[in-house]
Amino acid sequence: MSVIVGLDIGTTGARALAVDESGMVLAAASDEYPLYSPRPGWTEQHPEDWWQAARNVLAAVADAVPGQVASLGITGQMHGAVFLDSEDRVIRPALLWNDQRTSAQCIEITDRVGRDSLMAIAGNPALTGFQAPKLLWLRDAEPANYKRLAHVLLPKDYIRLRLTGEFATDASDASGTLLLDLRRRNWSAEILDALEVPREWLPPVLEGTEAAGRLRADVSSELGLPAGIPIAAGGGDNAAAAVGSGIVDLGLASSSIGTSGVVFAHTPELVADPSGRLHAFCHAVPGAYHLMGVTLSAGGSLRWWRHILGERYSYEALIELAASAPVGSEGLLFLPYLTGERTPHSDPLARGAFFGLTARHSTAHLTRAVLEGVAYSLHDCLEIMTGLGIGVAEVRAIGGGARSDLWRQIQADVFGVAVRRTAVDEGPAYGAALLAGVAAGQFRNVEEACSVIRLRPEVAEPEPSRAQLYRHYRGAYRELYPATAELMGRLGELATGFHGSDHAA
Repeated sequence: MSVIVGLDIGTTGARALAVDESGMVLAAASDEYPLYSPRPGWTEQHPEDWWQAARNVLAAVADAVPGQVASLGITGQMHGAVFLDSEDRVIRPALLWNDQRTSAQCIEITDRVGRDSLMAIAGNPALTGFQAPKLLWLRDAEPANYKRLAHVLLPKDYIRLRLTGEFATDASDASGTLLLDLRRRNWSAEILDALEVPREWLPPVLEGTEAAGRLRADVSSELGLPAGIPIAAGGGDNAAAAVGSGIVDLGLASSSIGTSGVVFAHTPELVADPSGRLHAFCHAVPGAYHLMGVTLSAGGSLRWWRHILGERYSYEALIELAASAPVGSEGLLFLPYLTGERTPHSDPLARGAFFGLTARHSTAHLTRAVLEGVAYSLHDCLEIMTGLGIGVAEVRAIGGGARSDLWRQIQADVFGVAVRRTAVDEGPAYGAALLAGVAAGQFRNVEEACSVIRLRPEVAEPEPSRAQLYRHYRGAYRELYPATAELMGRLGELATGFHGSDHAA
């Protein structure tokens, strides 16, 4: 029996899966690593932590299926920047997808390239999370490190380098750099020239199903994997998760609640949002594309709320508590903008809030409001997609939030469409394994690989009376950001400007 392995370099940890040809998960392993925030709005990680965790999880699944692994696929958090010198050494901690320090560089990119040209070539406006502004930030803030720069990689592709000794990326992950020509599915000479970014800093771009290197012998002996097995180009975490949940055809969308929240819809051709509220990216499916809306703090909002409560509640207990509160949390709304927001506001200074608090509201109400606020934010993404002509008949829930019956039902009622869940709820790592199966020739294409995906029998259908009530709450939710955006910005600037100064009087 041949086994395919998927590896996910996530925001909070690494996860590896061993999957057989029928799609059954034979083994799984996870390992966590820390996230650092040296200043408000900054998020960083040490690539060496990713590597150590990757080694641990790959060795664990290899031990469970000795000698059977035929290929490996890699996925991971998008947009991050790993800066390497000429000897492939990491120059400084990696800047992550939710890092917000690059507002000035985004303005510069827009001025240099032009907003219309960015939208036409890269399919997206300049946003703080993307990799390109991180490059310019390094130039501006750390010129000595910038002079050492020889390569810049996305997180998963740094792990590929350690596994294979090869530089490579895939079109879906490269789409999140702001340096890719989406139609040509390769780096844009126009953007690189405008930003004075040398082409040799960037790796070759492949399709997600192509082999992008083979496992080095010295690493294979350490991990217990066969030397020379092909390693698929893979995909960004959202594209890989979409493959793993079967979002490879029209009419289907996925709603992922992990640290961030993502609504993802497949499109056979490039469909860009002229307003730039949605991301238009290449899919991990060769030649295909997708639209993606992102709320930066989805599951992250629930994790924050649990931390505020002192973590005396388990996540299961929090969900049970939320279920005891009524629909709409008795007039309480939560804005989940704890780390700024991507869709639809593209505002790094957006801030979270509870609005409508009264003396009657309890911990149960506040907890349910967090779940509902995330669903409203995800609906913002879905609504823009439908406005662009992308019909969605069914949503497949993935990520940690998909495990909650209540959160899936809230999504169904807020979205107004059925929400289903796959039988294997393993997200990006599962999709990476399926891509590896195509790279190794076990499947002819992604569509055949996705034929092994099975759905659970339970379906969360929208209940009409709740859906009607949520329509009213959604209207109030949409009014909150424009009513408070200016104040959010002022507070954000105050927090950043006073950081490190003594203003306690």
